[in-house]
This record gives sequence, structure tokens and C-alpha cells, in this order.
Amino acid sequence: MAQSYTPPRVWTWEADSGGRFSKTNRPIAGPTHDAELPVGKHPFQLYSLGTPNGVKVTVMFEELLAAGHAGADYDAWLIDIGEGDQFGSGFVEINPNSKIPALVDRSGAEPQRVFESGAILLYLAERFGAFLATDPATRTEQLSWLFWQMGSAPYLGGGFGHFYAYAPEPMEYPINRFAMETKRQLDVLDRHLADKEFMAGPYSIADMAIWAWYGQLALGRQYEAAEFLDVASYTHLQRWSRAIDARPAVQRGRMVNRVKGDPATQLRERHDAADFDTRTQDKLDATG
Repeated sequence: MAQSYTPPRVWTWEADSGGRFSKTNRPIAGPTHDAELPVGKHPFQLYSLGTPNGVKVTVMFEELLAAGHAGADYDAWLIDIGEGDQFGSGFVEINPNSKIPALVDRSGAEPQRVFESGAILLYLAERFGAFLATDPATRTEQLSWLFWQMGSAPYLGGGFGHFYAYAPEPMEYPINRFAMETKRQLDVLDRHLADKEFMAGPYSIADMAIWAWYGQLALGRQYEAAEFLDVASYTHLQRWSRAIDARPAVQRGRMVNRVKGDPATQLRERHDAADFDTRTQDKLDATG
């Protein structure tokens, strides 16, 4: 029988209560230390990490460049949330919520900050007139799915992912609760994609956002939970996930700011298109 827990009248924070996440979360905002952010040569400066939320944005940048938008070139700087980089004063200045990704557009008279991954996708889509429909009906549908993902992912990442893969010990109730919700969301997508190539009309920021979370989950890349969630049974979601995964821009975007897995697929910082050929982690390791 599980040990009972009675919440205190007033909750207090213990700095080591987060376990492996002790450096990534705390109950107050604001910086913990002074740290200026680096600035590269391109108009767009991205400060991120290769998590699903970060992948959304790097995929978008690589898709823009593949589509011929030369003005979309960018520098991608690594923010190591495990080391608390997100609480540096420079990062907090561009995202007071201390979460990756965060973007600064320096192409105008004054730098423009953009935070929250969905907001960054929408900003770039409108900035370049790409990957977001212009007709009102399709645009509205694409934005509905974009915001569906923004609202749903906390159940997948902060809920299911945390209790299934990261909690100090397995707990049946929260795992069951969030597995149920995750499978409901997978079913939402599978039913929707039964007669559609993409989420809404042509390939768009809605597909990029949803694929980064649910497509990668369907492909077995998150939480080692593919068998547990029986992701193979969602056949329409599988078809869509594999089709997007095959796009060269998606493959490049998935490499940027990545710090785990095969070193050949890790481009911890991206400052030029040639970096994919010359500065992946395996090549850096080989040259010392």
C-alpha cells in the first residue's frame, strides 16, 4: 500500500527536492546570476536546447532556409538547463519565464525578443510569409492545432514523461492518469490524420510543433515508452510522423542544440549551414 501524504498548510520549497531537476526548476522567477548572452553574426539569435520545444524552432528555421528564405539564417546558442543557464541575467531578460527556446530578432532598428515556442513559430511564419496559410479558414485551423499542441504538451512532457521516466520511483496513480491522457491525445491525432496528409491544409507550423512532441513519441524517441503506450497501433499518426521525419530540414533541425544520443547527430551550436558537415560533436571529438 502506498504511503499516505498529507499536504502541509503552507508549502515550502527544499532546494534538493527536485532530484535530477534541482537546477532546472524553482518556485520563484528572476535571475540567479549575471551572465551575458553571446551574439553571433546573423539577424536571428536563438538560445535553446534540443528538447521538443527547441526542436520546433530549429526545424522552422531549417525549413525556411530550405525554402529559399536567405534572411532566415540564424545563430543557435546552447542553453544548458541542467546547469541553470536559463537563470542567467541575459536569458531572463529575453524570457522572464526562464524556459527555452528564446529568440532575439536583431534585423530591425531595435532588437525584438520572442519567447514561447508557439509564439516564435508564429512570429517567423508571419515574418517570412511561410508555413502558415493566408486564407482565413485554413489559417484558423492551423492555429487551432498549434495552440492545441501548446496546451496539450504539458500533459505529455510534464505529466506522463515526468512520472513514467523521471520521478524518483514509479507511482501507479499518476502514471495511469497521464498515460490515459497521452493515449487520448494520440487518438485525437490518429483520427484526425486518417484522411489528411498534414494537420491542416499544406505542411505548416502546426505540423512542426506537433511532430516535435507527438511525432517523436510515435517514432519511439521519447521516454522509452513506445511499447508501453502501444504507439505502433496509431497507424495514421505513424504515417504522418515518418513522412515529416524524412524531410531533410527536419533532420537538420533535430540536430541543432542536441546534447544526447549519437555524437554524429549533435550540433551543439549552429552558426552556419556548413556546420552540419564540419562541427557535429563526433568531428569536434575527433579533432580534440
